[in-house]
Amino acid sequence: MAGVRLGRSAKRGAPLGFCAKVALVILLGLVFIVVWSIFSSPTSAAVSSQRSGFDDIFDPDASPAVGKKKEVEESKKRNPSSPLKDRSGNGNGRGSRSPEKKKKKEGGIEEKAAAAAKNETREVEGQQEEEREGGEDMVEVEGLEEVVEGEGGMDEDMEDGVDVNPEEEEEEMVNEEKSAGNKKKKNKKKKKLGPLFDPGARYNWKLCGGRHGHNYIPCVDMDGGHRHHERSCPRMPLMCLVSLPQEYRPPLPWPERESKESEFKSGAQHYLNSIDEMAPDIEWGKNIRVVLDIGCTSASFGLTLLEKDVIILSLGLANDQTDLAQLALERGIPAVMANLGSRRLPFPSGVFDAIHCGNCDVPWHSSGGRLLLEMNRILRPGGYFIISTKHGDIDNEEGAAKHGDFNSEEGMSTLMASICWNILAHTTDEVNEVGVRIYQRPASNDIYDLRRTKEPPFCKEDDKQDAAWYTPIKSCLHKVPAAIEQHGTDWPEEWPKRLETFPEWLGDLQEKLTADHKHWNSIISKSYLNGIGIDWLNIRNIMDMKAIYGGFAAALSSQKVWVMNVVPVHAPNTLPIIYERGFLGVYHDWCEPFSTHPRSYDLLHADHLFSRLKNRCKQPVVIVVEMDRILRPGGWAIIRDKLEILNPLETILKSLHWEIRMTYAKDKEGIICAQKTMWRP
Repeated sequence: MAGVRLGRSAKRGAPLGFCAKVALVILLGLVFIVVWSIFSSPTSAAVSSQRSGFDDIFDPDASPAVGKKKEVEESKKRNPSSPLKDRSGNGNGRGSRSPEKKKKKEGGIEEKAAAAAKNETREVEGQQEEEREGGEDMVEVEGLEEVVEGEGGMDEDMEDGVDVNPEEEEEEMVNEEKSAGNKKKKNKKKKKLGPLFDPGARYNWKLCGGRHGHNYIPCVDMDGGHRHHERSCPRMPLMCLVSLPQEYRPPLPWPERESKESEFKSGAQHYLNSIDEMAPDIEWGKNIRVVLDIGCTSASFGLTLLEKDVIILSLGLANDQTDLAQLALERGIPAVMANLGSRRLPFPSGVFDAIHCGNCDVPWHSSGGRLLLEMNRILRPGGYFIISTKHGDIDNEEGAAKHGDFNSEEGMSTLMASICWNILAHTTDEVNEVGVRIYQRPASNDIYDLRRTKEPPFCKEDDKQDAAWYTPIKSCLHKVPAAIEQHGTDWPEEWPKRLETFPEWLGDLQEKLTADHKHWNSIISKSYLNGIGIDWLNIRNIMDMKAIYGGFAAALSSQKVWVMNVVPVHAPNTLPIIYERGFLGVYHDWCEPFSTHPRSYDLLHADHLFSRLKNRCKQPVVIVVEMDRILRPGGWAIIRDKLEILNPLETILKSLHWEIRMTYAKDKEGIICAQKTMWRP
């Protein structure tokens, strides 16, 4: 029995050895996986740290899996070198470390300058490496690094834009339904898109034809010196440069450039005092901060309000041949060109605290009061509408005849009653020889129940009040917003509290606005004001070409400047937020020229504007041509974007003879600071 048992145990020994081997192999495999994961994690972290730019927030709808795949693909193709260098010698932060063969793949400026800049780049790189190891604190470099890194999570572009041509909108909806099942094909098409600027293009600039002249406004002026009744842009993109006036001189520093001349006999201050007496609730610079001045006939009125912390936007009418908007801009007063016609003005609904029309001859109650209905759309609920006319009281027959009965007492009273605007006061300023009326838009919908007539009808609830780009004016009355999530339900805090006090209708956006405010404060204080060579004493008129929450303008609010905040029509509709904070802005499509005179601005700021237009503009170079038109000689441009865009863009700017004052690059992002010269072809 014992032998049998021993025999059986011997037979069992073989299978046990085999199992032990299998177990040992599995154990070794597990150990290898653990060791590999430990040693590979720093590599993963390194890939993640290289993506410290803005790629992670460009496509907010991307799933984590897709994002990670994209991250790995980008890390394989990544070229950490950059042709952009800080002209002051504080060069590109963590830049030129890849072989030159990879540099040539980037194309653009670096191919031309690689040989000449090779030694300089290595020297700067070595200096920076020593500085980083030594722990030296360089404010300019730190500030610029924050500029390059800074967009953070603030940009939610390409979602819920304000591109609002109704006919195009319907076509887009149909196309979206047809292509709902073809998302993969769409993505493939997007990946095949070429560079924004043609890297092989050569630019031979010419002046625009003599008939256009040095004050040419492409979407306003027609051939022969006439102007369009409505905005109408040329069929072919403008690829010529506007000439300079003879003996052109740059504007004086602010406040020397402002003029104290007054259109009022006793001065604008006396005129404002009369308004204060008529409506004591109006407190300029406190509860009244944002004002629209239609016709901008009184520059002294705007200047007087600016001294009271009121930001006033002068609306130059395109049919006005005297170019009063240009005069306002030359004096440092915010202004923009527009038509009072059949289309809505490029503003959101319910954003102006007051609207002023001085020496007013606008036919308010013609065409069923269509233009006044547009004022009702853009005026804040409870806001004030101030209208003055020359020749004393327009009640008399002579005044009514002069204005074609458009602004007669009877006609205006009937129209105002139909939209329930309350007339607060009506008087004649004998000293300035003007008749003044002050109306107020209802602050709630209760008064509409007392309307004696149903004309004009109320607008439909699904009407998009903020739709304002090539959108026709509707002959309907917009009610006061009632839902808590709608802007305009409450009057903002007094200035300057409204700058940092965010209303309830912003909801979860309040945290983003707070972060955006700190972000731009840091960038401007550390870099823009001190680190890039701009003389801010010569800066007054500024444009933020792709504003989001107005953080850029808010950070400059302590400076003697004003900012035109432009929200592109394809971007999220954040313009009401900008107005709520007490700043100005318009909607615009940068594939078309801007509605302003040449040489209007002292500084242009473009934060990732070009990278957003890759899918929209057929010839993005026309944006650079437009920048050259609206920027004065000696003016500055600060452009932040991806290196693949900045490289060819720098070539274009040099072809225009702009001086590249400073460039900086980090990873795949960079910044160019350039100055326009007096050069014309």
